[in-house]
Amino acid sequence: KVTAVVGEQALLKCSFKSSSPITESLVVYWTYRPLAGGPMETVFHYQSVPYPTTVGKFKDRISWVGNVASGDASIALRSPELSDNGTFFCSVKNPPDVYHNIPQTVLEVTERGLSFRLTSAALLSLSVFLPSTIVVVLLLVRMGRKFRVLKEKKKGGYKKSSIEVSDEPEQTESTGCSGKLRAWCLNCV
Repeated sequence: KVTAVVGEQALLKCSFKSSSPITESLVVYWTYRPLAGGPMETVFHYQSVPYPTTVGKFKDRISWVGNVASGDASIALRSPELSDNGTFFCSVKNPPDVYHNIPQTVLEVTERGLSFRLTSAALLSLSVFLPSTIVVVLLLVRMGRKFRVLKEKKKGGYKKSSIEVSDEPEQTESTGCSGKLRAWCLNCV
């Protein structure tokens, strides 16, 4: 599987071995089948010299980067597009060898910036850390308010003990429904 970015060159590798010496009769064929299926089309042919396709969607976009002497039959695709997604097949025939594998390369072309995928680990991290962060922020806000209230009480000059009961009604900042709702939410947190 090869992942490419729109507009950037993609290397489609193909290597081979032969029990016979490499001769001029060695032939390399690259064919392509679209991701959605359909007929295969020949996109590149090599026999002593490269013969890129002169028709179709890959015209003037495929170049030979292989070296048959070292068992390399790779090609490069210039300026890949999203519509190029599909499977490429590399077939190498070196007579008198009769048996050969036909390796497949699945090309996946993406746009830059869209290659990020939300993995299960990332999803789990988001579902744990995001709520935790919200809770910590809310707790810090509440602690800050309580600290401010304590600081204001100390400024008054009169300090009540923790067990002293006051006849004064408790002062609340909240009046009306929205104030009571806010006070109730802060108490719950």
